[in-house]
Amino acid sequence: MKSWKKWTAMSLAAASLALPTVGQAEELKVYNRDQAQPLHVEQIGRYNSGSGIGEGGTEIVAYDANTIRAFSVNGAARALDILDLNGLNEGNGEIPLLKRVSLESFGVSASDVTSVAIHPKGDYIAVSVPSEVKTDPGHVVLLDTDGNKLASVEVGALPDMVTFTHDGTKVLVANEGEPSDDYTVNPEGSVSIINVGNGLDNLTAETAAFTDDIVESDVRKVNPDPENSSYAENLEPEYITVDKDNRYAYVAIQESNAIAKLDLQSNSFSTVKSLGYKDFSKEGVELDPSNKDDGIQIGNWPVLSMYMPDGMTAFQSGGKTYLITANEGDAQDWEGFSEEVRVADLAAEDAYALNADLYAGYTQEQLDQLVQDGLFEDEQLGRLNTSIVAPKNADGKYEAVYGFGGRSFSIWDADSLQQVYDSGADFEKITAEANPDYFNTTNDEDKLDNRSDDKGPEPEAVITGDVDGRTYAFIGLERTGGIMAYDVTNPTIPTFSTYFSSRNFQGDEAAVDSASGDVAPEGLTYIPAEESPTGQTLLLAAHEVSGTIAAYALGEKAETQPEPVPEEEETEQPVTEPTEPGEEEPAEEPVNEEETSNVEEPKHDTEKVEEQTETVTENTTTEPESKEQDSVQIAASAKSDNDDAEGQPLPNTSTNVFNWLLGGVALVAAGVIFFGINKLRKRA
Repeated sequence: MKSWKKWTAMSLAAASLALPTVGQAEELKVYNRDQAQPLHVEQIGRYNSGSGIGEGGTEIVAYDANTIRAFSVNGAARALDILDLNGLNEGNGEIPLLKRVSLESFGVSASDVTSVAIHPKGDYIAVSVPSEVKTDPGHVVLLDTDGNKLASVEVGALPDMVTFTHDGTKVLVANEGEPSDDYTVNPEGSVSIINVGNGLDNLTAETAAFTDDIVESDVRKVNPDPENSSYAENLEPEYITVDKDNRYAYVAIQESNAIAKLDLQSNSFSTVKSLGYKDFSKEGVELDPSNKDDGIQIGNWPVLSMYMPDGMTAFQSGGKTYLITANEGDAQDWEGFSEEVRVADLAAEDAYALNADLYAGYTQEQLDQLVQDGLFEDEQLGRLNTSIVAPKNADGKYEAVYGFGGRSFSIWDADSLQQVYDSGADFEKITAEANPDYFNTTNDEDKLDNRSDDKGPEPEAVITGDVDGRTYAFIGLERTGGIMAYDVTNPTIPTFSTYFSSRNFQGDEAAVDSASGDVAPEGLTYIPAEESPTGQTLLLAAHEVSGTIAAYALGEKAETQPEPVPEEEETEQPVTEPTEPGEEEPAEEPVNEEETSNVEEPKHDTEKVEEQTETVTENTTTEPESKEQDSVQIAASAKSDNDDAEGQPLPNTSTNVFNWLLGGVALVAAGVIFFGINKLRKRA
């Protein structure tokens, strides 16, 4: 069996420590398709907020290198959690809570905490808090790193995300401006700009508003009466990222499938650009659109889907700025108005007249034949969620089937906002290979194919960071779980590196519970090695459904740090032999990357993706049978302080080197003594 068909199950930490927060080690499953140089990943720590499943105990997390603390939005407790990460350097897998700062201590009328950001110099933090009535103005509250209030500023309606410019002179706030549930009140979306360059006294917010003249004509208005509503009412800022030079901020407007460019010198928007549609009829761009098609059926379909990014980040390459988006997808869905409907429902109203001119992969004859062959049945496109707010022809017909979300990540040229790369069908294909029994599962139960008719794996968050001299993008999958890592050093030809997850699947249709591990990554934070408590590059992933934060160590340094306490044995990490380029097994291939036709379920037989423990290899004194232990056995031995020799701790590099040096010195000394004795004997 080719090793690229396998998950590698890893123990929680380099020290093989069980996590006190859950009473057992979480298995980190790593899948890399036998890349020649996959990114090395270990889970070295975990924070458990103690919230119930699905209550949002951890959502967004920020890190301060000065205090070695993390700040986590706790939606369940309506609070900000302050965490101590110092213990990670000592091999302590449990991340402790230092302080829980309640919403009431902020001194403003608020319903929730939605986002947190740390000042670039670590001087203080900013949190965004919506009003008790979400359509009223909210606030940004500034706190010191102990959670004490320093200042507060009124901002727009429903502040949903907050960030700093890189020079620390401005706080930027995405005011989403969602409508009331009955849709009788619909506040304007905007971005608030708070100048903190001259201190925190007498702060006020400047509002960057949307005007119709800077919005391109193909940007969608999502409204029951779009002709009589302004763009300012319709545009709902979701996420903000800032370029390296603090010249522009870029704002994701998810429901409108657009990105806005904000000039930070004039504090005004210069353009709002539509991201267009992803054509799933193209080769290499496939999806599984139904949860009623008997399993994994990834193929080409006449679907044009809106990218609709949630998370977004800016990075530099070759002197240019690029944006990376996590193309989750989202619909306007309120009691007073909803755009969401099933394709089959529109087809029943004879609402479709598919036009081949809109698709790259079909002729008109082929489209007509697809319709005759049951295209709008539940087993094909009938179950797919679509929008009533989509382009129509002169006869009032939809000429394409429109979907929500790209099921991918994309890279965009920041100057032109033109796409330079999209990951195509990678996320569905890779997760199908890695987890065929739980393909397109949701985040509240372990059920095969559950989200295919919605937005698939739902990429939620994205962040970039350098590891071992390469630039990586990390994309969290909210529904399926886990994090995709891509090498984006060359932004036009990124390469898949690793997919890793610490979610534990427990059986078909099993409900997610406290034994499910880390479920639904919502926020990601990258920590460079020079700012890390362990000296390793770290990634913090806040998991909303499980209410946990996972700390992952990235790159080569992760193999030897932190140092474990046991010192009895020397061990080394195994190296998986990569397959030869182009090597294939046609009869057992889970999902062929080049394949454009539907992928039948037998190609994803569960025996083809097996969980295998990434155990440490034997040293010169290790017995052969000890190599076959799995991560559960390793974790169990760690609970008793590794007093069982078969637990096999990972290598304590400094101790091993010292032992070798000490042995060498002893050999040299013995040689000198032996030489001296022989010399004396000869003289005698």
